[in-house]
Amino acid sequence: MLAGLCLHQTAWADNAQPANKQTTNAQVLAKSTIMPALKQKAPYSNSTPHSPDWGVFNTGKGVASGFGIIGGPGQPRWAEDWSDLATMSPAKRRADWFNRLKYIPLTDNGDIWLSINGEERLRYIFENQPMMGTAGKTNANRVLLRNQYGADLHIGEHIRAYAEFLWGVAGGSNYYGYQTGVQRERLDLQQGILEVKGNLLGAKMGAIGGRQVFLDAPLSMQSSRDLTNAQQTWDGFRGYAVWKSFRMDLFDFMQTNKLPRNVFADGTNYNARMYGIYTSTALPNFTVMGQKSQIFADVFFIGYLFNGTPAAISTTTGTQSGSTRRDNVGSRIWGNVGPFNVSLTGVFQGGEFRPAASQGATRAVRACAVNGVFGWTAKNLKSAPSFSLQADMFSGGSYHSKDGAVGTFATPYFPFPYYNDVTLALTSQNLIGVGPVITATPVPHLLLKLHVPVFWRESTQDAVYGTGKIYSWRNNLSGGFIGATPQTQIAWNFAPHWTWTHDIAGFVASNGMRQAGAKDGAFYMQTMEFKF
Repeated sequence: MLAGLCLHQTAWADNAQPANKQTTNAQVLAKSTIMPALKQKAPYSNSTPHSPDWGVFNTGKGVASGFGIIGGPGQPRWAEDWSDLATMSPAKRRADWFNRLKYIPLTDNGDIWLSINGEERLRYIFENQPMMGTAGKTNANRVLLRNQYGADLHIGEHIRAYAEFLWGVAGGSNYYGYQTGVQRERLDLQQGILEVKGNLLGAKMGAIGGRQVFLDAPLSMQSSRDLTNAQQTWDGFRGYAVWKSFRMDLFDFMQTNKLPRNVFADGTNYNARMYGIYTSTALPNFTVMGQKSQIFADVFFIGYLFNGTPAAISTTTGTQSGSTRRDNVGSRIWGNVGPFNVSLTGVFQGGEFRPAASQGATRAVRACAVNGVFGWTAKNLKSAPSFSLQADMFSGGSYHSKDGAVGTFATPYFPFPYYNDVTLALTSQNLIGVGPVITATPVPHLLLKLHVPVFWRESTQDAVYGTGKIYSWRNNLSGGFIGATPQTQIAWNFAPHWTWTHDIAGFVASNGMRQAGAKDGAFYMQTMEFKF
């Protein structure tokens, strides 16, 4: 489905549509939900239209730059650069009516210019047993409408201001989950940034302050939360520097508070902080089997400070509330070796857990995660099918422990849904997942994807975790096998700027899960999206 989300993603659309047509996040993301940005011909320099020139970090439609996809519509939209329209021939510029909104010069010499973007998205979701039957609803029908428009003002080469506004509507029957503020959203500022940039010390440097989507993190830990009407945004700043073969990103954010229901009422959630540094090194390129190859070595530290429901840990009888600090130190090796796509990520998570109301002593955190993908793309075939194997491990702990180290890996900031489970019934905690991923473009503008992950608990002494939820099954749950979630996606770019996507998934529970109370479920999501 519309992968909204960050994925560090690739470009099936390169083969699916002409160069003068825009791609959508759904198209680009869907094929690389699992293996972001690995199917590009690397290295290259600014071969992506309407993108800043990040050199080798333009790999994967700009995903390697840390700003998400930048192919046509970007993730986020302020990551686009439409200044190339200034030198485009009139005939090419007129090929798309919306080009007149993408580059509007406000001065005679064009040093001050404006770009306007917009999105209308209608989404329908059906679930017969949401959250494995624990959501309190059956046969849930949700209808979501997102109206989102932005304006990007460039003042010379060094200053840029961007503002984006969102209005979200949600309805349906037997629905659930609308109380969080991320589905029903009155008119509000979704993103608002001021950027100062320039060239210094041989690098392209910049500082971005304000409310913004942030994507420079592993997909298994965080995403833009595009399944909901309101994407996940952050209030704070980031500073970046991009050299020829090395880049770094410094950031310190507080999560945007979406709970207020009034117009322009969103504030800052001071109980959810994220900060750190992300670096990426482009290793020297090489050739394998006659194909250019590029490997990136990323090293990062990402710190979390949060409390409330996401910070709770499991106990033998339920959960224990508190606050926690999570220090994530990790590395990722990824890229393409000839026709093969590789990605290996390892994260150690330290920190501490502080029980609420002095309910116990502060406990250390000792958790980890390992994620790997290995794939092969048959570029010589017309449909360019891709065959991958994805394997993941997110550590678990023990709900019997009252004073030992907490071993459950924490992912409070919405891991990328298409990475493992689009239904959100499971998340990246106490989880082992293995499964094949197959994608193909049988005809232009049509993407097919199949992902069949099989899941186990990493620790049988820990609970089963869903997105924002710790399931109550404890002693009545036997064995580590959870079940399987086969899921398929069909995305059709039937006209410029339009994408129609269908996501079909099902949860098949293990015998142990069924005996504990979990229920099999069916999931269907249909999305019609218009972007310019």
